[in-house]
Amino acid sequence: MFADTFNVSSAQAAWTSSAFSFCYAIGFLFFGPLSDRYGRKQIILLGLGVLTIVSPIIGLFEHLSWLIALRGIQGIAAATFGPAALSYAVEMFPAEKRVTTIGFLSTGFLMAAIVGQVFSSLISQVLSWNYVFYLLGGVYLFTGLLFALFIPRSDMQQAEGSVLTPFKQMPKIFVQKSLFLCYSVAITLLLAMVGMYSALGSYLSGPAFGLDSKGILYIRSIGIIGMLLAPFTGRLVSKFGIQNVIRGGVSLSVVGLGIMGMSSNLFFLLMMSVIFVAGISITIPTLISLVGQLGGAARGVSVSLYTFILFIGASLGPMVTVGLLKSGSYLLTFEVLALLLGIALVISFFIKNPSQE
Repeated sequence: MFADTFNVSSAQAAWTSSAFSFCYAIGFLFFGPLSDRYGRKQIILLGLGVLTIVSPIIGLFEHLSWLIALRGIQGIAAATFGPAALSYAVEMFPAEKRVTTIGFLSTGFLMAAIVGQVFSSLISQVLSWNYVFYLLGGVYLFTGLLFALFIPRSDMQQAEGSVLTPFKQMPKIFVQKSLFLCYSVAITLLLAMVGMYSALGSYLSGPAFGLDSKGILYIRSIGIIGMLLAPFTGRLVSKFGIQNVIRGGVSLSVVGLGIMGMSSNLFFLLMMSVIFVAGISITIPTLISLVGQLGGAARGVSVSLYTFILFIGASLGPMVTVGLLKSGSYLLTFEVLALLLGIALVISFFIKNPSQE
């Protein structure tokens, strides 16, 4: 839509998404340590306040460069929530409920990837793209008020010392083999998911299916079914073990994505997309839990790096997909994305759990 609105190429228009994702990822590196120092609730409220102001302003601009720049600012502000919320969950919930709690948070993150598409597509069709940002400004204001009134502050003592201390720990984290391998898996997850949905929209509107925007909207929303497994990852980990759940989740995603490009049957394609999303939904919260265990005393920084790398993958997804689609082959696009996840699956077998470290 932005390509048509601003009369630019698809690659240029993709920056409206990638600028947000890249700045979102960068923000994770900073707001994790800042929430350690200034408090989880305060950092989240700061971000919601900035989003309330910036989001409606985005809708006022009719130039792509300004839109991309403001999307970057919006991404930085949105990054206040992830690391602070994950750390808040670790602090406020007992160990036996932690994976399940992170599973619910991850469900929210992942559902946003689909609900956001459905919401923005619907509003832009009925009104215009500008109103997507106007309405989101109102949503941020409303949720900010709810958060201020009903979410208690964490009782954990705020970190002392320099804000730069956590950044000094990062080189030590990267030289820990199992953590580095976890990050290698993480970068493929949202890259493949965002890339798949970018390719799927183009595939469904092409000559093979000829769906209109409303039909594509329905297909995308079906993916939410696959996300319903995320809150149950705690039970799966208890029964099968954290590493087996990670490998099982990535395997589901490889199978679902690998088969998607081979069929012109819409129902079959739909089922494979649900299987793919289910695998991603299981893997992300489980991998967060493993990273937290492996991080030890540097857990906060380890998780912040994980979320940073996860969304670097999300920012690369549209770019990789646009490049692959230039080949004119949807099969190639889906299979290359599946191959990246296949490499991640192989890597997951070399990750040792904390008891083996």
